[in-house]
Amino acid sequence: MQPIQFQNESLVDIATFLVRRWSEKDKVIVEISDKIETKTRLNENKVILTPLEKRIGDNFQKYRQFRTSLWYEAMRIKFCKKILSNDHAFGFILNTMETQRVEQLGREIWKGMDDEIIFNYAYMLVARPQLHTVYGKARIVEAFYQYFMFGTIKGEIQSSHFEKIKKATTFAKKIVNKAIKENYDTNWLEKNVSEIVKILEIDSLLTIPMSLPFMKAGMALSEEEQLKILKIISKNKESDFGSVDSTAVLRGDNVYDEYKVLLDENKKMENKGLTPEAIGIQIPSTKNVNEATIYDMSLINGLKIKFKEWKSGWKEQHMKSGDEFDEENYIEGHEPFFTDMKKSIKTKIVILLDHSSSISSDALEYKKATLALCEVLAFLKVKFAVYAFSTQNRSVVCWSIKPDNTKWNSITAKRLAQIVANGSTPLAEVYDKMFSVLQSKRPDIFLTLTDGEPSDPDAVRNMTKSLKRLGISMVALGLGPNALRATTIANNLRHLGYEKTLAVSRLKDIPSKVIGILEG
Repeated sequence: MQPIQFQNESLVDIATFLVRRWSEKDKVIVEISDKIETKTRLNENKVILTPLEKRIGDNFQKYRQFRTSLWYEAMRIKFCKKILSNDHAFGFILNTMETQRVEQLGREIWKGMDDEIIFNYAYMLVARPQLHTVYGKARIVEAFYQYFMFGTIKGEIQSSHFEKIKKATTFAKKIVNKAIKENYDTNWLEKNVSEIVKILEIDSLLTIPMSLPFMKAGMALSEEEQLKILKIISKNKESDFGSVDSTAVLRGDNVYDEYKVLLDENKKMENKGLTPEAIGIQIPSTKNVNEATIYDMSLINGLKIKFKEWKSGWKEQHMKSGDEFDEENYIEGHEPFFTDMKKSIKTKIVILLDHSSSISSDALEYKKATLALCEVLAFLKVKFAVYAFSTQNRSVVCWSIKPDNTKWNSITAKRLAQIVANGSTPLAEVYDKMFSVLQSKRPDIFLTLTDGEPSDPDAVRNMTKSLKRLGISMVALGLGPNALRATTIANNLRHLGYEKTLAVSRLKDIPSKVIGILEG
């Protein structure tokens, strides 16, 4: 296969979907990092994965390893009470035993994973170091790991040490099996680690050298070598997995369709940068971005409840005459009848978010409010696009957060999360960068959210006129720390040719204000 550079956006998207499905935890986030080994941080609900390019084999083989290591981390999230550091012998041994425990528990739920686990074992074994390259008593711990996990060791070790390793392995397997049978958790397993440390005659704080699965990155095995290793693993794991067809495991037919979908998505991501919309506009990188920090679920859910009648397309409204008489409204002096009115938003809107330095102190709340707006617009099936601007390396950059032809999802949320508020407010320059997009898309409304006055008011006035000639309604929302300042900003914007300006002093009011604009 030809080398393929996968877009991290595609990988993170499918990895997030899989880990949430496997772990049954819908708030888990995924990052890809080439600096550390694959690990899970339970307190952060975060999984950090080694990237594909750092793994062994061809593209498909790398993806299968990536996917199976993700499955193991999902099982840790589901079944582990704690995950200790691998830097010292005690934590390393506990995590090794937990790997076996969660594997057995996970296989009861995900029975189709057996072939992938066996395949992954083969590459895990290949990636482990030869024992003669590990020095001191760390060699004993490495040999224990290999014998416990694979039923074999790579290289030679003193016979007296090997006897300890066999005894420790027998004890460790007995403890893992008892934990599964008696439904014991991590804390119970941890109490037995000291006995293994004692059997191996090592210090529990012994430093364990890092041994990552990408130490031999890029090394591909021949099919003959792969089958040879798979047969060794299959034989050693037969008591757990039963009879295994090594040739079928090597093919990986049950994962290939999923892999093809990833290839297709990767091509789409690569092609996005070549479309006319991207000229003069950049797409933010979403590598290692945690979008969970800008999700305010109480705000989002509250807005969805507030505008739920729009979801169905109908809204109950009081009038002078109608379908049903409302006694309470009549007594209170309001319109006495109510009727169901057809409500829908057909308006196409483009939203531009000011990320100049003046917003930096409130950037998190600003992003929470604008993300909530996007969530509600997606909920109401409004056709919308989102852009932002900031200054990077002394140049103003217009960022494409969400084009109008894509769905609002975790990738677009990550794009919003990664933008750093910086620089001035060169609106005219930003409008110029966006002009070709607006000219081709012709939205009904172009809404600008800003908390300051533009660098060149005259230039903004000219650009506003040009955009209005395209039939676009120009609207601005002035953001201020209080009602007086917000109103002042809105009044100043009115003199720049906007057809409508509004003021917001509470960032959480942004979504309702924008929905009000669309409703009007």
